Amino acid sequence: MVRDNDIVAIFHGIHRVMKAEKILKEAGAEILLIPTPRELSSDCGLAIRFVPAERERVLKVLAEADLNPVELYRRSGRDYELLLSSAGNPG
Repeated sequence: MVRDNDIVAIFHGIHRVMKAEKILKEAGAEILLIPTPRELSSDCGLAIRFVPAERERVLKVLAEADLNPVELYRRSGRDYELLLSSAGNPG
């Protein structure tokens, strides 16, 4: 379940998202592996959900591991707002 304002990180491939989950949990980040919301397309059926307060830590840990997500979305009501694309540009 994705709550309002939660952030969802999308990755290319199951191996990358599983590795990201492991690294983030080891770093103490409060994240949850979830099925990719059907409103979002993905090569992988899984995504990582976290609260906005964790965003800086999550992105720092992922960047250090060269596991940047291809997209970041924020849940806003019934919609998802694109925050970041794989090109590093805000949506």
